Amino acid sequence: MIQAKGIEKSFGSLKVLKGVGFEVAKSEVVSIMGASGAGKSTLLQILGTLSTPDAGSLVIDGIDVLSLSSKALADFRNRKIGFVFQFHHLLPEFTALENVMIPAFIAGRSKKDAEEAAKALLTDLGLAERFTHKPSELSGGEQQRVAIARALINKPAVLFADEPSGNLDSRTKEELHKLFFTLRDKYGQTIVIVTHDPDLAGMCDRSLFMRDGQFE
Repeated sequence: MIQAKGIEKSFGSLKVLKGVGFEVAKSEVVSIMGASGAGKSTLLQILGTLSTPDAGSLVIDGIDVLSLSSKALADFRNRKIGFVFQFHHLLPEFTALENVMIPAFIAGRSKKDAEEAAKALLTDLGLAERFTHKPSELSGGEQQRVAIARALINKPAVLFADEPSGNLDSRTKEELHKLFFTLRDKYGQTIVIVTHDPDLAGMCDRSLFMRDGQFE
């Protein structure tokens, strides 16, 4: 599902990624650990096509993403990539259902199709009673599940999660960790997670450790 080779990235004179190679199979759940500043989030941004490497190659779901035009890349990202961050970034003026539907509208899907898909996802994630609630009316764990539903609405090839449980209490965190594996089992979802949480890393199919811009 992901083949990255020789990924390099510098910010000024600071070389953050030093020829990283990274592969993930379809339906695999892989965690990336490492100290702050090791290059984890920079790599995730490149894998998620939010940032361009200085050198290297990147193929996702059979597509050479670095060769795409900016318009084609934006379309690819909307259809093939899902993101979940530590802070959910839900739009406060919209309901849970409306927040989940937004990427479907961007992809050109009809209101009926987007609404049906959003309701099905939110129901799967235990939020059937929360369709009309705005983010301020939801708990932290519920907000994060809405963010996950939003990330999944276009059936992405890969779901990228950056410290997804870093802001949650221990019980909610455990529920969220289990949810990732439910998603893999139900949808065949490929998931890459950057985390500092050893419990979450220990649940993954593979856990990689990054130090000074390289995998150990």
